[in-house]
Amino acid sequence: MDLDQLAALRTPEGSAALDAAARVAGGDPLTAVAALRSAGLPAGLASAALTQAELRRRAVGKFGPAAAGMFLTRAGLEQATRGVVAARRADRLRAAGVRTLADLGCGLGADALAAARAGIRVYGVEADPVTAAMAAANAEAAGLAELFTVECGDATAFDVGRVDGVFCDPARRRAGTGRRIFDPNAYSPPWDFVVGLAERVPHTVVKVAPGIDHALVPAGAEAEWVSVDGDLVEAALWCGRLAEVPHRATLLRGKEGPPVNASGIGRVPCNQLTGSGDVEAAVGPTRRFLYDPDPAVVRAHLVAELAETLGATLADPSIAYLYADAPTPTPFARCLEVTDVLPFSLKRLRALLRERRVGRVEILKRGSALEPEKLRRDLRLAGNEPASLVLTRVAGAPTVLVCRPVG
Repeated sequence: MDLDQLAALRTPEGSAALDAAARVAGGDPLTAVAALRSAGLPAGLASAALTQAELRRRAVGKFGPAAAGMFLTRAGLEQATRGVVAARRADRLRAAGVRTLADLGCGLGADALAAARAGIRVYGVEADPVTAAMAAANAEAAGLAELFTVECGDATAFDVGRVDGVFCDPARRRAGTGRRIFDPNAYSPPWDFVVGLAERVPHTVVKVAPGIDHALVPAGAEAEWVSVDGDLVEAALWCGRLAEVPHRATLLRGKEGPPVNASGIGRVPCNQLTGSGDVEAAVGPTRRFLYDPDPAVVRAHLVAELAETLGATLADPSIAYLYADAPTPTPFARCLEVTDVLPFSLKRLRALLRERRVGRVEILKRGSALEPEKLRRDLRLAGNEPASLVLTRVAGAPTVLVCRPVG
């Protein structure tokens, strides 16, 4: 999409085209385009409207009902923060006293809109003209144009002295190709500029990929890993006055979308585990109950802290499964009851499952090179009972645990 197409979509004719596209989106693209063309829409407008309708349909999982009025790009949607994560971040910034915020590299405006809803004045900067125009359109559609304004320009040139907080989500994909960038110095803005913001602004937050090398975390910063409904979605570095603990794992529920109270400020419930991230859990034998920690806990290196709350141990120092003698309710891990512990043998496992009349299995794995779907086929299951199989290592040896979930 270019600026002319975006402008056309914001006219009454374009709005009608978007409504028509929403009714036919989700099916065969050629059929959908033909339906719009038969309604008398110009080819370019029909194509642009259908692209937006498809992107809006995909965006519902991130933004909820608000997606229906947003303007989006494929790359921007992929990197955009989920609504529930952005709402919680805005809550934390507001609670820390941030009243004016620069969003450097604001993209489509997901984080800026959440901050504006929390009552923060946001100045967005975006290098791509079309994306910047879309962010401004999204602010207008949300009724937040007075609190969130966007300028197209170089984020590194913005005068951060105008604000008391900065949020930066550097682009981690190459423009034009969409390919991931793994070298932080090739981010836009570059990594040196990003981490240097903490020295210039007392409240600085940097969104990073959840797979960030821990060695890249600046000294004194808080590193937070966030999961939504069990999926690890992002990490963030809270710097300056915002840093509270070395490491944090935050677990959110996103299916309901971010709750909003009467004042328009979200109040996002979450579960959090904190710690230093450098403690090692004790190692012992397998026990009756296995805990599979949330990926945010694992990535934050907080498995040892979780083990302490559960009275649990590892069975292998390099595998993040925990074992305990009793089930303890926790939001930070899924609990399974272990019924059998076997050195891995396809023949022996197949015989055991046949004897138990198991016909449906979920397969979890850590520390195993086996491919779950190939194993599922090789087991040749033929029963009606369910089971959970955990492929792992115990004291370095390939092992399979037959389990059943604990409610």
